[in-house]
Amino acid sequence: MHPVRKQRLIFVIAGVVFSSIAIGLIVYAMRENINLFYPPSKIASGEAPHNRNIRGGGCVKPGTVVRATDSLDIKFVLTDGIADVPVKFSGILPDLFAEGEAAVVNGKVDDKGVFNAEQVLAKHDETYTPPEVASMNKANDHKNDQLICKGIKYGS
Repeated sequence: MHPVRKQRLIFVIAGVVFSSIAIGLIVYAMRENINLFYPPSKIASGEAPHNRNIRGGGCVKPGTVVRATDSLDIKFVLTDGIADVPVKFSGILPDLFAEGEAAVVNGKVDDKGVFNAEQVLAKHDETYTPPEVASMNKANDHKNDQLICKGIKYGS
């Protein structure tokens, strides 16, 4: 083999090996930061991983928001019309957080099936619904057009 070709081949192989190692390290470092979205029905059925950071979302079930009198602890229930998931959060909720509105929570599901939220996101205006919640609503095939979230009809 000609020395120039041999040098090029070594250079190309070294580049491929280096790139593969770099991509592998990046994927390994990011695996804990991957935040997948799960609707309440998948969380309640056990399809969502426990004790690992995930994102869940649905509609805040009316009548379920309970605020502690002596702390910032809040409990509420997220629903997708199929299943309900209890959520615990300690902190200040967004101003637009309300019963019957869409919400997305970031946190971990414990072994009892309770979602321990580290962050709660609420829709920011009257016409916005988080994309995950909107697609979840379209995916649910409800026979009745019940309103769970304000302005979102299931089965539409």
